[in-house]
Amino acid sequence: MRILFTFLSLVLILGSCKEANEIAAVAPEDTVEEAYKYTPSQEHKDYWFNGTAEISSYTLSQARYGELREGQAAMIFVTEPFSKTSFTKADNPTAADPSVLKLNFTKNFNTGIYPYSMINSSFFPFEDGQHSLKIATSVQEWCGHVYMELKNTDQFEIDINSYFQGEGQEGLRLSKALLEDDLWAMIRLQSDNLPQGELEMIPSFFYLRLKHVKAQAYKAIASLNATDSISSYTVTYPELKRELKIEFQTAFPHQIMGWEESHPKGFGSSDMITTTGTLIKSIRSDYWRRNSNSDSVLRDTLGLK
Repeated sequence: MRILFTFLSLVLILGSCKEANEIAAVAPEDTVEEAYKYTPSQEHKDYWFNGTAEISSYTLSQARYGELREGQAAMIFVTEPFSKTSFTKADNPTAADPSVLKLNFTKNFNTGIYPYSMINSSFFPFEDGQHSLKIATSVQEWCGHVYMELKNTDQFEIDINSYFQGEGQEGLRLSKALLEDDLWAMIRLQSDNLPQGELEMIPSFFYLRLKHVKAQAYKAIASLNATDSISSYTVTYPELKRELKIEFQTAFPHQIMGWEESHPKGFGSSDMITTTGTLIKSIRSDYWRRNSNSDSVLRDTLGLK
């Protein structure tokens, strides 16, 4: 689906600071596909294709059942070739298999006696990124688990498998729209080209599953506040009474410093509750090779339990 932008786009120059009032227009006739053509700089290529992943740990205060739960989160960014036919990593990549910036975003916290373990995997094209080629989310806890997957074809094809009666759905097809789960990768690769103004966006799959909200695009308002050191990108969903604010380094490599997510405590409640994530530590590592007992010291470095 072609989405028209009604507001001006704020432009930052990678690796340098720009004043908030320095803006570049995105013409009304520009579509998402046209506005987000993107060629990464050599600086980006050197950083993301050096044979390691970027691993960042965060303290987590997660809203669940109307209370805040203390836990930990991690973001693992790594590049890899992606097969658009099997929708998996391409083990024997060809020219038809684009490079993606994969983000594995994990959250772990306890609700009373039982634990939650969550992961969201997004596969965002490293060049000309418009939408992830695939997003997969899984939530496990002692009552059961749910799994939600999006495949980017001519439309968004979504399957939901859940232990909740009536929540499972196969073959859901949505017109293409901005994906909240893509914002993290867009910040890392396209911080000078983030969408702003009134738009339509599909909320994060974590939110959709935890709140049992219908998977669809919702009206949203996005804004960027840039300073010399830390920038913040905010998305507000009026209908959902929800707001997400992501803080990141203004300068390259645009490290995610933390986030805040506010929404009503419960169904019909006017009281708000806010989930927060705050950076603990970030390292570069070929973690897939660090699987011996002696490598567990790296978890101490990251401050992970």
